[in-house]
Amino acid sequence: MQDALDEKFEKRRKGIFGPPPGKKYCIFIDDLNMPKKEEYGAQPPIELIRQWFDHKGWYDRKELYAKKIEDIIFVSAMGPPGGGRTAITARMQRHFNIICYTLLGSESVEMIFSKIVSKFLGVFADDVKNNIGKIVDATQMVYSGVEEKLKPIPAKSHYTFNLRDMSKIFQGICAASAKHVLTKLDLARLWVHENQRVFGDRMINN
Repeated sequence: MQDALDEKFEKRRKGIFGPPPGKKYCIFIDDLNMPKKEEYGAQPPIELIRQWFDHKGWYDRKELYAKKIEDIIFVSAMGPPGGGRTAITARMQRHFNIICYTLLGSESVEMIFSKIVSKFLGVFADDVKNNIGKIVDATQMVYSGVEEKLKPIPAKSHYTFNLRDMSKIFQGICAASAKHVLTKLDLARLWVHENQRVFGDRMINN
C-alpha cells in the first residue's frame, strides 16, 4: 500500500513529497476496516494512514528517512463491523469527520420498488400485473438472505450487497417485453434469471 501511494508523489524539496505544485491529491480508501488484524491486534495499512495523520508522513523503507507528505486529503468508507470487517481504533477514527446513515425500512423499500415496477408493467397482462407485490416481497426476502448469510471476508471481499443490487433486479424486469411476458410463470422465470444474474454471478462457488 505504501509503495502504491509513494509512486504517485513528486519530490518537492529535500524530504518533502506531494502532488504537482498547486494541486492536492484526494485519496479515497474503500472498506477502511477490511484489513485483517494481526496476532496482537495491529492493522498495518491502517497504522500507515494513521502515521500520516499524526506525523504528516511516513518512513522511506529503503533509505530509512522520514518523508513529509503535503497536500493530500483522505476520504474513506466502511460498513459496520462483522463478516470480515473489524472495528478500527479510536486513534484512527478521531482524525475523520464521521457521516453515517440508517438503511431504509422494508416498508419504504417495498413502496419505492412497487411504484416503479407497477408503472412499467401497467400495460402487461392482468396475470402479470396482479403478481407485482409478490415479486417485490420475494426480492426483499432473497436480498435479506444474501445480506445476512453471504458476508464479505478477505477471501470474498466483493460479497458486499446493497439496495443498488435490488434495483438491478427490477431494472432487468422493467426491460421485459409485453409480447413475451404474458403469464405469472413468465414473470417468475424472468425474476429468477435476474436474481441469478445479479447475485449468482458474483458467487465464487455453488
